Amino acid sequence: MSGKQQNHRSTSSRPRSKTLILIGSLFTVSLLVILYTSSSSSRASISNPNPSDRPETSFVTSLEHFLIYKAPKLSLPVRDDTVRGESDDDVRKLDEMVFERENRWLNEDPGYPVEFPIKVYVYEMPKKFTFDLLWLFHNTYKETSNATSNGSPVHRLIEQHSIDYWLWADLISPESERRLKSVVRVQKQQDADFFYVPFFTTISFFLLEKQQCKALYREALKWVTDQPAWKRSEGRDHIFPIHHPWSFKSVRKFVKNAIWLLPDMDSTGNWYKPGQVSLEKDLILPYVPNVDICDTKCLSESAPMRTTLLFFRGRLKRNAGGKIRAKLGAELSGIKDIIISEGTAGEGGKLAAQRGMRRSLFCLCPAGDTPSSARLFDAIVSGCIPVIVSDELEFPFEGILDYKKVAVLVSSSDAIQPGWLVNHLRSLTPFQVKGLQNNLAQYSRHFLYSSPAQPLGPEDLTWRMIAGKLVNIKLHTRRSQRVVKGSRSICRCDCWRSNSTASNSLSSLLS
Repeated sequence: MSGKQQNHRSTSSRPRSKTLILIGSLFTVSLLVILYTSSSSSRASISNPNPSDRPETSFVTSLEHFLIYKAPKLSLPVRDDTVRGESDDDVRKLDEMVFERENRWLNEDPGYPVEFPIKVYVYEMPKKFTFDLLWLFHNTYKETSNATSNGSPVHRLIEQHSIDYWLWADLISPESERRLKSVVRVQKQQDADFFYVPFFTTISFFLLEKQQCKALYREALKWVTDQPAWKRSEGRDHIFPIHHPWSFKSVRKFVKNAIWLLPDMDSTGNWYKPGQVSLEKDLILPYVPNVDICDTKCLSESAPMRTTLLFFRGRLKRNAGGKIRAKLGAELSGIKDIIISEGTAGEGGKLAAQRGMRRSLFCLCPAGDTPSSARLFDAIVSGCIPVIVSDELEFPFEGILDYKKVAVLVSSSDAIQPGWLVNHLRSLTPFQVKGLQNNLAQYSRHFLYSSPAQPLGPEDLTWRMIAGKLVNIKLHTRRSQRVVKGSRSICRCDCWRSNSTASNSLSSLLS
């Protein structure tokens, strides 16, 4: 009897043992899953400390994340496009491959030659033209004493003109991280519609010694003009970010066929020589705003506080077309509900400008040393209706955007007439003002550079505008390959040969 009881006890204990073992196994597996998940999350947070999908619009913050977390992977020497030796045969081979591709598409693709996405080849340039310059800015941007001759903070100017960074950072990002459908990076030159030159001309101009900068410009020029693709088209399908009017100035006459990404087109000759820039060839891009965007919540909260009729804060003494500022300052100072004050672009100036714009209905945007200034885009993202007094100004993306719907456009001759501007602004009905404000709220997205670049942001509109140039570029490229030099030149008033025997050859500069 005792043996049976013992056997019964041992038999009945087996299910309990199996149950305990099963529970223990499940607990162990669960613990391992938790630990692995925690470890993966930790690794993810280390490799990407900002995993949020919210786009980053700060240049300094985006650049720091790019250099520390993305650049080590992107800067690996996968390819080097530096040309060594003669490349005439390479030009012929490239031309044959381009012909085969385009002929195939012509017969197979009903949308050819204008179609999306446009295909861009991004040159792999030596780091001294790209990553080294970005690191130079990153390591020195806190040196606030560094200023131009007129007192503007150098690093703030670089931020305003950092379109070269935003475009390049998007183009070279992994395709899985990109959101734009208007452009795609291709890895073979024969597949490209355009060639992007990722040289940071503004950083090098402001942060290198003068002779060091000029030497780097010459090196970059030789590097690009040695490329078979450049020789094939004489640079017509190459894109140069030359967004500050002083940048690349010593050598840019040798790349005048290329597409320049510019802040404006000064017709006075102070910044660009006749024949160097045109709306047909080049593209106007907006400055990077200095102030934070006033989003939907901000616009709603600031609406009842916009008690100032017209606001301006900046330098009143400027050169060239900017002399209008002093006249406007004299005309508008002391008038009720109008604020006209002198100010700089430093951190304190940024906060004062941002606060003033968010409390005003209209923001005065006169010409500066050039027809454009960052103030226009600061006003737009602040929800302050721009009052533009700049007769020579060309607008970014005007083939897509209608600035009459978001701004008050005033001629200089009208603006300086006693009482005219104030009376004009006060004559606008509440319905008209509200319409401008509503359109402004919708337009602000078009002027916010970000990482990742957003659909309908300035990066996206850049490529949409450039796509419209493609057919004309192909026409002039093929024409240049067949027309005898000096014969049947299509010439406008800005391209007649001057009565001069001075040499303007590229070889003399590079030698």
